[in-house]
Amino acid sequence: MKIKDIAGAVVLLLISLSVSAQVVSKDSINMLKDQKEVIEVSKRLNERKLELAKLENQVQEKTDEAAKTAENAQKSADANKEAAEKLGSDAQDRKAARRASKSAGSAHRDAKRARRASDNLDKLNRNIESLKKKIADDESKLSSLQGSGGGR
Repeated sequence: MKIKDIAGAVVLLLISLSVSAQVVSKDSINMLKDQKEVIEVSKRLNERKLELAKLENQVQEKTDEAAKTAENAQKSADANKEAAEKLGSDAQDRKAARRASKSAGSAHRDAKRARRASDNLDKLNRNIESLKKKIADDESKLSSLQGSGGGR
């Protein structure tokens, strides 16, 4: 009989502890949700800033590459023009025809490379601007969350 009384008291004690532990105010829950959102926005902001730094480090390399390929394309175009002029003076010269054909192919490939390099640089700059806008939005959201009492 005493064991039943002791077991009953222990069960009653456990039930009362679990009920009192479950009582959490809605304000506390909302505050925790706000803190969680602040942490998530902060994490996303830091990731975007890292990505921005990585992209900005690539700008000089892409700019140099675009300039180099444009220069090579111009040289190939000039060489193609010279070969075409030589061929124009003697249209029956096979050697001149072959040179003109090869230089035309080189000019075509180099021009394509130059366009690609320029497009890559433009794409990189668009990505940087987009990322800057997203960072500004995140910073704005973070400041409004922290300003409304959700901050640490």
